[in-house]
Formats: sequence, C-alpha cells, structure tokens
Amino acid sequence: MKDLGDLYNRYIELQYGLCFKYLKDRALAEDAVMSIFEELVDKLPKYKVENFRSWLYTLSKNHCLMVLRTQQKQLKKATNEENVMYSEDEMHLIDKELEEEEFLLMEACIDTLPELQKTCIKHHYYDKKSYKEIAEILGEEKDKVRSYIQNGRRNIKNCMKKKSEKFS
Repeated sequence: MKDLGDLYNRYIELQYGLCFKYLKDRALAEDAVMSIFEELVDKLPKYKVENFRSWLYTLSKNHCLMVLRTQQKQLKKATNEENVMYSEDEMHLIDKELEEEEFLLMEACIDTLPELQKTCIKHHYYDKKSYKEIAEILGEEKDKVRSYIQNGRRNIKNCMKKKSEKFS
C-alpha cells in the first residue's frame, strides 16, 4: 500500500492533466483519477508492467474514453425517447429557476430565432409537447422537430452568452 501511495503522489498531477484534457471538466477529471488509482489495486498484481508511466497513461486514456462513451450513450438514449429526459445542463429551459433578468434575456433571445425554431421551442418547453406531437401540429417529421429544438436551444444559449457579455 505504501508503494501505491508513492505512485499516487508521483503521478497525480500527470493523471489529472490527462483526464482533464479528455473530460474537460474538473470534477469528472478528479473522479476519474480516483477511479484509476482504485483500479491499480486490482490491475497491478495481474499484469507484468515494464514501463509503468506509459502503461498508466494508456489505462487512464482508456478510462476517460469509456467515461465519454458512456456519456454519449446516455445522451443518445435520452434524445431518442419520445418524452426526452435531459441531463442537468439540458433540463427544460422554462423549468429552470431563472432569475428575472435571465428569464427576460432568454425571452428576448427566443424572439430572435427563425420562426420554426421559435415555434418548436415554445411548443416543447411552454406547452410541454413531445417531438411527435409538435411534428403532427406542424406537419413536419419528428427528426426535423428535434433538430429545430436542438438548434434553437444552441442559438438561445449563444444569444444569451453574447448579450450577457455586453452587460458585464
């Protein structure tokens, strides 16, 4: 166990940097580093490791890629459901507890959207309609509605960012 502590102290910064590079999130990178070092307890006795640093790099890279794949699968599964379940960042815009200024800013940004994006966003978030229901109302394909909503969300986010930077 002392040896594992020495390895931890020696490689913690390298591991964190690598994980942060792949995951682009401080908390996820910290969790990944801890998971990797927990894996070492099981894996080191099983493998003949000649170059520990490169072996650890490969183990860490693969761990991060698995985390990213898992996230992508979860997001893909969520967007394929009829009544989409969103991750924390993608919760219904109207359901978020927005401060009054943020809400007004969001409303102003919604008004700048192309008409179909605006209509789909309002039906989905305000009227709580599913992609299928919106597609039927507009006479569009469900995938087109999904695209309008995703593009609309992205455009709202960009608009809000630009407008809030002006006031900062």
